[in-house]
Parts: sequence; structure tokens; C-alpha cells
Amino acid sequence: MILSLAIISLGIWIYLAAAHGGFWRIGRFMEPGAHPERRVPSVAAVVPARDEAEFIAASITSLLQQHGVSMHIFLVDDSSKDRTAEVALRAAEGIGQRSRLAVIQGLPLAEGWAGKLWAVQQGIEQAQSLRPDFLLLTDADIVHNPDNVHNLLAMAQTGNYDLVSLMVKLHCKSFAERALIPAFVFFFFMLYPPPWIADPQRRTAGAAGGCILIRPQALEDAGGIAAIRHEIIDDCALAHRVKRSGGKIWLGLTEETYSIRPYGSFAAIGRMISRAAFSQLRHSAALLLAAFAGLAITYLAPPTLLLSHQTVPAVLGAIAWLSMSYCFFPMVRLYRVNPLWSLALPVIALFYMGATLHSALKFWSGKGGEWKGRVQDPARP
Repeated sequence: MILSLAIISLGIWIYLAAAHGGFWRIGRFMEPGAHPERRVPSVAAVVPARDEAEFIAASITSLLQQHGVSMHIFLVDDSSKDRTAEVALRAAEGIGQRSRLAVIQGLPLAEGWAGKLWAVQQGIEQAQSLRPDFLLLTDADIVHNPDNVHNLLAMAQTGNYDLVSLMVKLHCKSFAERALIPAFVFFFFMLYPPPWIADPQRRTAGAAGGCILIRPQALEDAGGIAAIRHEIIDDCALAHRVKRSGGKIWLGLTEETYSIRPYGSFAAIGRMISRAAFSQLRHSAALLLAAFAGLAITYLAPPTLLLSHQTVPAVLGAIAWLSMSYCFFPMVRLYRVNPLWSLALPVIALFYMGATLHSALKFWSGKGGEWKGRVQDPARP
């Protein structure tokens, strides 16, 4: 029994390291530097914002200072109780770019819509009046490198992609963030290996909602935002629909464009994970149990086998643990945290299992996907 567990655990990591799309070799899909076509495409950026006064100035300023891009920004103020719109307008005026920022006062949340997507829908409706070549869907806490949109356009044009997306670098300064954020991105790419996403022969589709560039026609062909209006993991749902409708998609990683939203405590990160984890499992108790079993064999078994007092299982467990640490190390290095964190993935995985269970309990209690006072993933009859 113990030997079989050791063989299975090691076999999983051999597969993940060698045959799972090279998801951990992040240098292969870092943000590219490329040259777009001579004609500069027009871009309409849609930024949904709900109580984002703390972050919006830096985000809007970074968008208005993009190099080599013809861009107009549509900020949708989603019933903010702070001064989000005022702060954004002041930021645009401060750099003499007020004319390129439109602030839309969001309508009350429509039935059947997730809050963010309802705001995005309103922004896109306004942006369509400009007939842009591309739409940029981005979050209010993202600070864009001055060449970010230029590089995304180049990627879309040279690769003929309909949707290109970047996983931005997440805030990683507090102890809790250093412990958990690199693993969050690692797990994301394990679920959505970028080479598989870009492969039209595979069904795998994913995107990172903080930074998505999409052709308007591709969005229309996918059914528009209305087609995913109730989704919690809306970015991947959108990518799935684009790919299913025949579009080409690409997902990469950047450290030059980043989020300034801090998650200063373990509880805050746990809530962030919990918001969508059970939705990822399609609200299935059976899938929850299967996921726990898989996570236990993959992450918890290797260090546990060292305590088995059986030589072969212990050796196989040690090799599996070293293999997972080796795969995790590039992400640890990207986030510039202590290399020893690469050995901590079993403990980190245990935390994520707890957050996933919490996600299920929140959903079953009628509070799934809770975010800024809204329940966005309610149990449906």
C-alpha cells in the first residue's frame, strides 16, 4: 500500500514535469517584445471599478501613458461608495489626458449578472461607439508597463490571435503573500498550461482577467459578455468561449505589469482563493472529494512518506518532493522570495485545500463568491 502510494506520487510528478505542457518553465511564455504592424490599431480599455479609490489613480495613469498606442479608456464606476470616479478624473487631468477618459456611472446590478461582468458589459457598450480594433479588459488595481499594450498588440498581430492575456505580477510583500502568492500563480498555470492554451488542437482555454486584449469580432462570435454573465471565473470562461467559437488565444506571464492590491494576511488570501475555488469544481461535492484525494497524493504524500520507516517508499517520496520543488522554483525565483519556499509546497497546498473547503461551505450557506458586499456565486435551483 505504502509502496504503491509512493510510486503513484512520484509518477504524478514525473508526468507534470515532463508531459504537462511545460507549465512550470515560465521563461518560455514571459511577455514578448515584438513589433506590431505599421498601422497603429485603436484600443478601447474597459475598467470596472467598485470602491477602488486607493488604486485607480495609478492604474488609469499607467493606461494613459502607454507608448505607441491609440487608446481611449472607459471607466465604469460600479456603485462605488468612495471617490473612485473623482480620483480617476483628477489623475487624468493631472497628466493632461482628460479627453481620453470616459467615466460611466454604472446602472444597478441586473438580475443574473455577476457585478464585475455587468460593469464590463456597460463599458463595452459605450466603447463600441469608437469602433475600436481591440478591446482591453483590465482591472482597477493593475499598473501597466508603458509598453504593455503595444506588446500585446504585437503578439495579437504577429500570431493572428483573437485573444491575448497576461498573468500580471501579483502583490508579494507581506509574509503571507510571500508564502502563498507564488503558489497561486503556479497552480493557475498547472490548471491552464499556456502551450496547451495556444494549441488549437487542444480544448484547454484560459486567460487572466487582469489583462485581456480581445478583438471585438471574436467577442461577438463568442456570444459577448452576456454569454458568461453569471460566471465567477469569468476570464477562463471567456477564453473557453472564444476558443470554442474558432478563435486563437494566447496566455503569457509578465513581471513588468503588476497588481498593487495587497493581501496582507493569510485570511485575506484565503478569502481571495475561496471566492472562486468551489466554482472551479462546478459546485460538485464529488469533485471536491476527488480534488482533495488528488492533492493529498500529489503534495502531501511525498513528505509523509519520509516518515514511513520504509527505505524504498521514503526514497521515492524524497524524489517526488524534490521534483515538485524543482518545478516550483522558477516561480519562487520570479517573485524574488527565499528559495527555501520552493520546499514548502506541501504545506502551502494544505492551506489551499482548506480555502477550497471554505469555498464549498460558503456556497452551501448561500454566500458563494462573496466580494465587496455582493454574493456573486449563489446556489441556483
